[in-house]
Amino acid sequence: MSLFNSWFLLGFDELEDLLDQATKASSDGYPPYNIEQLAEDGLRISLAVAGFSDDELSIEIEDGQLVVKGKQRDDDQRVYLHRGIAARQFQRSFVLAEGIEVTGTSLNNGLLHIDLVRPKIDVRKKVIKINTGASSEDNDDRVIDVETKTVAV
Repeated sequence: MSLFNSWFLLGFDELEDLLDQATKASSDGYPPYNIEQLAEDGLRISLAVAGFSDDELSIEIEDGQLVVKGKQRDDDQRVYLHRGIAARQFQRSFVLAEGIEVTGTSLNNGLLHIDLVRPKIDVRKKVIKINTGASSEDNDDRVIDVETKTVAV
């Protein structure tokens, strides 16, 4: 039974799907990452990807998820006496809210930085006229007033 099966929560099917995606995202702790707020509407995800070059990393947005993949290539020319640093592949996913955009990326000192910006949200207010049952012509003007404000969230 889902939390969203309540009759109070009509139309929240997409939110339930987002929560399912978030819980199914990689639970592996590799690579470690930070998420920091840069400005009122800016975010930065930093992943520790030491040993990866930019051509061994990929960043994609698919189905509302930011997916970062890394795959190191083995060098057949090297002969290891001890190999404590494995050539490891990973996939790390982050569920994005609607409208979040990637504004830039950089790879510095073993850290992959992904800069994001949150959109401004338009808050709409509608006042609905109550039908008194007078005539059908009166029912055409049900929405009296619509206000739109831009609010940073």
